[in-house]
Amino acid sequence: MGFFKWFTSKAKMKRWMLLILVGVVLVGYGISNLLYFNTLGITEILKIVVSFVLGFTAIVLGFVYMQKRTLELLIEESDTRKETQNINKLIFNKKIYNQGPKIVVIGGGSGLNTVLRGLKNYTDNITAVVTVSDYGKTPTDSRKALQVLPLNDIKESLIALSYNEKEMEKLLDVKFSSGKLNNLSFGDIYFLAMNNVHKDFTKSIESSREVLNITGKVLPVTLEEIKICAELDDGTVIENRDKIPEYVSESASKINRIFISPTNCSPAPGVIDAIKEADAIVIGPGSLYTNVIPNLLVKGIAKAIRESSAIKIYVSNIMTELGQTDEYTLSDHIKAINDYVGSGIIDYCIYDTGEIVPEFIKKYNLKGSDIVMPDIQKAKELGVRLVQRNLSKVEGDSIRHDSDVIASTIIQLICDELKFEDMQNNSQYMLLNSRLKESKREIKKREKRDKKFQKSGRKPFERRDSSSKSKFNTKYKDRIESIKETDKKIKVRRKMMEVNEKRKREEKNK
Repeated sequence: MGFFKWFTSKAKMKRWMLLILVGVVLVGYGISNLLYFNTLGITEILKIVVSFVLGFTAIVLGFVYMQKRTLELLIEESDTRKETQNINKLIFNKKIYNQGPKIVVIGGGSGLNTVLRGLKNYTDNITAVVTVSDYGKTPTDSRKALQVLPLNDIKESLIALSYNEKEMEKLLDVKFSSGKLNNLSFGDIYFLAMNNVHKDFTKSIESSREVLNITGKVLPVTLEEIKICAELDDGTVIENRDKIPEYVSESASKINRIFISPTNCSPAPGVIDAIKEADAIVIGPGSLYTNVIPNLLVKGIAKAIRESSAIKIYVSNIMTELGQTDEYTLSDHIKAINDYVGSGIIDYCIYDTGEIVPEFIKKYNLKGSDIVMPDIQKAKELGVRLVQRNLSKVEGDSIRHDSDVIASTIIQLICDELKFEDMQNNSQYMLLNSRLKESKREIKKREKRDKKFQKSGRKPFERRDSSSKSKFNTKYKDRIESIKETDKKIKVRRKMMEVNEKRKREEKNK
């Protein structure tokens, strides 16, 4: 970097230079007094001692912080992890990221990618374990032509772990529209080419870490294309994942069990090893029966998680899902996982206690979803330690998990575990703790900026234990009644319109 860059306001070096200069002046003052006075009284001695102590302290602190700023500025010149070069955020270099905790994230869909998006700011040692399935959908023309596996979940995870997500998404999603490549997707062509180079599907996905410059790696949970199936209470078997909510809601028959086909598929190479070596294993968030549980049903996965010494974390959903988890509470989600794969899979559960404007919840209610109520006592009885966080945020008209909050909470649990093991002096603990403090400051600043509820005058909805529902109803009674009254009026108006239309048709027929 240029010499004059050291003196810019952005570099923040001049303050430490000034501190060193002040220290030199104080030491010089002490030396001059020592030489000037022939006899020294108590007052003169105190002045000299104080000036020496303050002077040397200022010099030492100045040099220490100058070295720290120098390191950070040098990191800034070579660090490509951040989109904007903000030196306040540069805590450690690539070597330190490589020394970060080994974290395995299991799931699928947008929930899994939310976790990956946050964790890549703490460690390079991330392994995403995802499903290889088209979920019963008709294969695209590109897949049919190239005869490749359904890799949409893998592709989405690679995008989430990439340095520039928007550009990576554009690249992998681009579809050719002319010549021999017409209707072919670059993503499918890329995976096919990598598979031909390495002659090994898992190896080809792992090698994408270097080729695509992503953080961590992505592994398929199995090399076999699986179907996610549901058997309903009435005996109906659905082999198309996307049709499960529709069938359940229409037939009023609940899910009896979820299973994968083939049922005896083996895990892909590297998956079990990653779980065994992990410092933390994260499950969810995501569709409980179609993203989370199916991965745990692959042979050997649940057993490896249970036997792993890693801390096991489940990130709960914020909202229920129509046709899957209708009226499910927090404990219902945890119990469902335990029912399929046994206890010992979850040590911690991170659940949401954030505030959401009731109007947003109403939009979800109209689609058949509701808020996941935290029945804390029942959840604790399942042997799970609960961690409450403000996980939810509103993006457009959707309620989403906050990737930064999830990631910082996971890292906090890892730090607490190291602290419990009396490893506060461990380099990994100190580096993670330093990064965590910076992230928490950033989250607090963002929360202050995003306090739109007060500005708009809208009152937020607070999640409460299901036993406290009456408090919610009391607090928002007027607004709830107003919303219900409006809905009733709309329904009455629609019925009147239908009656009028019917009358007009009858009169025409006469």
